[in-house]
Amino acid sequence: MNGKKQNLKVAAIVQARFGSTRLPGKILKEISHKPMLWHIVNRLSYSKLINKIIIATTTLPEDDQVQEFCEMNNFLFYRGSSDDVLSRYYTAADINKADIVVRITSDCPVIDPVIIDRMLEKFFAENHNLDYLSNVLPRTFPRGLDTEIFSFNALAKAHHKATQRYEREHVTPYIYNHPEKFTIKNFTNEKDYSFHRWTVDTQEDLLLIENIYNALYNKNELFLFEDIIELFKEHPDLININQNVQQKKLGE
Repeated sequence: MNGKKQNLKVAAIVQARFGSTRLPGKILKEISHKPMLWHIVNRLSYSKLINKIIIATTTLPEDDQVQEFCEMNNFLFYRGSSDDVLSRYYTAADINKADIVVRITSDCPVIDPVIIDRMLEKFFAENHNLDYLSNVLPRTFPRGLDTEIFSFNALAKAHHKATQRYEREHVTPYIYNHPEKFTIKNFTNEKDYSFHRWTVDTQEDLLLIENIYNALYNKNELFLFEDIIELFKEHPDLININQNVQQKKLGE
């Protein structure tokens, strides 16, 4: 990267709330003796291009414990609207003076910082001509490695223009549904692994992640996307643990 790009502040914002309809309190459930949210922040900390990691939680009383968790671990956090997640993201990015936002959700405990950095390199390579980059349109990576990168200017435009409820609840639909207003690209893997589900929304999902961590987690070494794929090759029965879980639809 050139000097100008190095001066851009990249903030990973992790939306997190204690409430969950399918698996309440999942973000603080322990995997390998650490809360799931801790693992997400820890994995993001391996990124070479992210400058700040911010937990964006809500002002609901139940999320007092998320604030306490952040304070105990010296994690940056912001508390905002429980329903208007777009506003929560915009304000968290604004007060932290982010130029580029990496959107991560708190149900992805195997998020891969190497993939994120490869995506950021692609975003930088566009030389300010790209507003939004994701790896889910279409999806070729496993669900649970979902990453969206967008400029603060695009986020601000969405925040000021989006009016539909689902656009406010899900942060980025206003951007990727308006290609006439934004420059949008996708980051695609050579092989399609989208049939894998490595996110946590149910007890079955959590059981799979626990199996992955039990096999691969070492506090002194980071396991990555390729390591998990190799684990599935060695133990193909792992995919049966949560293969019947249906992903919630947008707006549910």
